[in-house]
Amino acid sequence: MKVLTVVGNRPQFIKSAPLSEALRTQGIDEVVVHTGQHWDAAMSEIFFEELDLGAPDVTLDLRTSDIAALEAALRSTVSKWRPDAVLVYGDTNSTLAGAQARGTYPVAHVEAGLRSGDLSMPEERNRIEVDRLSSLLFTPDERSATTLREERVTGEIHVVGDVMADAVNRFAPLARERSDILASLGLEPGAYVLATVHREANVRPERLRRIIAGLGGSSRPVVFAAHPRTRSVLRENAIELPPAILLIDALGYLDFAALASQAAVIATDSGGLQKEAYWYGVPCVTMRPSTEWVDTVHAGANVLVDDDPVSIVEEIERAEIPPDLPSLYGDGHASERIATVLGGTIARCAS
Repeated sequence: MKVLTVVGNRPQFIKSAPLSEALRTQGIDEVVVHTGQHWDAAMSEIFFEELDLGAPDVTLDLRTSDIAALEAALRSTVSKWRPDAVLVYGDTNSTLAGAQARGTYPVAHVEAGLRSGDLSMPEERNRIEVDRLSSLLFTPDERSATTLREERVTGEIHVVGDVMADAVNRFAPLARERSDILASLGLEPGAYVLATVHREANVRPERLRRIIAGLGGSSRPVVFAAHPRTRSVLRENAIELPPAILLIDALGYLDFAALASQAAVIATDSGGLQKEAYWYGVPCVTMRPSTEWVDTVHAGANVLVDDDPVSIVEEIERAEIPPDLPSLYGDGHASERIATVLGGTIARCAS
């Protein structure tokens, strides 16, 4: 039994760690293909090293997010390895390219069924198309499964929980033990805001200026862990950072988890970080008009502010976690469930 796994960016490297282990436990051979969509060492190599993933079996080193280029390279890779299934994660261009490059092989989509309702986002369009192409759809919750049923997808739907919860349960305790990032930055737990901005819409210069203005109004120091693309836009457009903002490079998982889990507030446009904030018990301010993780908003742990500077600073200042949060997105054993379904499906198809 063989699965070809397509990964291309930071969240996918993290999600793949517990699932790769679960696949090995099931006796499934995994061929990991790194597209190179994220090629900066701080966004790529460090995660394989820290999370004990080992080197990818195939490194395409494409250094692009262009779907056509990704698909062409992946199509050749799929043809060469002839897997029993192609496994993709989330909603990136690498995800869609992997699904489109499947050939005659079934696609298994981890994080299926998520919808923000905002078709202006490339990620939303990617999710819909990947779900349409997938034979096995692994959803984090029943809401996502209901969405797929209403869309009448043709693949098998399995509610398994969220593999990122598996990763957080596994790696977050190590972060506080091994990381000295707070001391190195002169920070006290619970006394700073952690910010990330990387979405395509948010790194357009005028929009990024508005977001920076909002973050800069915080009464607490704001640690801004900047994606390489974001740093380039800041530099090329001479966007000045207010004194409250401390700009740092993108971090490895353990340092970043240590910062996120001990922040007073997280301000972000990342989908994955909204969930991580929820599991850490840290209030989240999401600088987007919509989110695919709507349950975090309904629970009162996350608020949408878009790019309005006044709303950003107001929500950062008053953000707090409500008592008695419900448990969301599974129990930390999604990887085992996915591996079991994959093993059974492959064996059934082979018989």
